[in-house]
Amino acid sequence: MTALRLDSFDVFVAIVRCGGFRPAALERGVSSSALSQTINALEETLGIRLLNRTTRSVYPTEAGQRLLDRLTPALTDIRLAIAEVDELRDTPSGTLRINAPAPAVDHLLCRLVFDFMETYGEVKIEIISDAAVIDIVGQGFDAGVRFGNQLAQDMIALPLGTSLRYAIVASPAYIERQGRPATPHDLVNHDCIRRRFPGGTLVTWQFVNGSEELDVTPEGRLTLSSAHNELQAALAGKGIAHVLNDYAKPHIDNGQLVELLIDWRPALPSWFLYYPNRRLPSAAMRAFLDYMRNYKWGVSE
Repeated sequence: MTALRLDSFDVFVAIVRCGGFRPAALERGVSSSALSQTINALEETLGIRLLNRTTRSVYPTEAGQRLLDRLTPALTDIRLAIAEVDELRDTPSGTLRINAPAPAVDHLLCRLVFDFMETYGEVKIEIISDAAVIDIVGQGFDAGVRFGNQLAQDMIALPLGTSLRYAIVASPAYIERQGRPATPHDLVNHDCIRRRFPGGTLVTWQFVNGSEELDVTPEGRLTLSSAHNELQAALAGKGIAHVLNDYAKPHIDNGQLVELLIDWRPALPSWFLYYPNRRLPSAAMRAFLDYMRNYKWGVSE
């Protein structure tokens, strides 16, 4: 048998994780043909097909899946061993990959990362904006950002930024046309701009006024999948939107939007940055976590 190369197994895992040769090649900064040659050589050496290839997708064969199940923890141990060696370096380096929803990226993560990169010039960072709850280890991420109730138990979580607040907003033109709701119960008579999560569920609007708490599943003609589009729709007078205050505040300040149901707005916890409960994060990850702990966020209005 021809000698096996460790990087061939890493390529195999990357192709399955990314869902194809092209996205894996883009992630690794090489050509698709180079990865194809690597897999062909690996399959020839092992004497068995590892991947089924169609024009639309790539997925492991039974043998490939068995190999993948064994390789994933083994490669994780190898990366941990490299991280331990990396601890001996004076200057943190390498690449950090972070998965986070767009609002957290827009209002917190980019600001933090931009400042961090000024201090740590040898660290590269890749941020993937994604609202779906994923397995960050299986998808090759060093960390993720989600709400606390979305975190797996085997993760370490740190607060990211200050507490959050959602704003219920509409344009002056919409309010003039349809009126202003006095309580959340009145929303049944309004055209609400709904948002659907990647998993298919609709976003529920939460309200608190003293001891009274309400969860409202909004009704309306328009359903979107991003906060940016919700904001666009509200500015265009298409209905009442439920967006993070960070998105709405500039438009409230300049009069393009009006905040509604102010007495009913709940205080929410912050986002959390989470990462695997491993024995030892890389030097770059440790530097990032230390930087985040001491970062001055300011107060969210």
